[in-house]
Amino acid sequence: MVAKASGAASGTAGGRAGAEAKADVGGRTTRPAERPAEMVWETHPVTPDRFEDFADVINPNRRATHCWCLSHRINAGEIEQLGGGSREAAMRRLCREHPPGVVTYRDGTPVGWCSISPRAEIPRLLGSKLIRPVDDVPVWSIICVVVRGGHRRQGVVGHLLEGAVAYAAAAGAPAVEAHPVDPAGRMDTTMAFVGTRSMFERAGFSAVGTTDAVASRMPRLVMRRTLP
Repeated sequence: MVAKASGAASGTAGGRAGAEAKADVGGRTTRPAERPAEMVWETHPVTPDRFEDFADVINPNRRATHCWCLSHRINAGEIEQLGGGSREAAMRRLCREHPPGVVTYRDGTPVGWCSISPRAEIPRLLGSKLIRPVDDVPVWSIICVVVRGGHRRQGVVGHLLEGAVAYAAAAGAPAVEAHPVDPAGRMDTTMAFVGTRSMFERAGFSAVGTTDAVASRMPRLVMRRTLP
């Protein structure tokens, strides 16, 4: 396990919540406010035994043509070599060799995915002429952030990013970077995987540069969180 936390749920706990009902002078029964249930959040590397949880987040219908979060990592030839042409099989192989990201769970249900690895292990990013390193720090890079459908705008991203940073820190990363945009409002959902500036700022990242890359016609920033 990379990270674990508890938080109050939006609903109420079942049972009597440790308090008895009382009757008022009119004979009506009243109950004291019940305590909200505590949600348990956990984040784990996507090892082979967690692959189906990862898939439930990013590709619940198991479409063979889905990207499977491989676009930045390996080319078509490597997909053929690792997975016999199957992107899913190639991703399964990567998870056996070195977990390429983390899955966040809420009360045991997989609800978020973050693709994160050393920048030096992400070929498309390493060779990019649009997203260049700002210095020689061997950072880890976040490529993709996905919240499972039906669980968005419920606080998942904060736990997901904290878990991703904890994963990188445990492996000795000196810093974690991301390349989000800074939209004035809500952005195109097809490019939402890059994240937003405010999202990363809430997770302790600061803007340290800009790139020549764009997403949804907006410039992508370089945001970094330095680790102790």
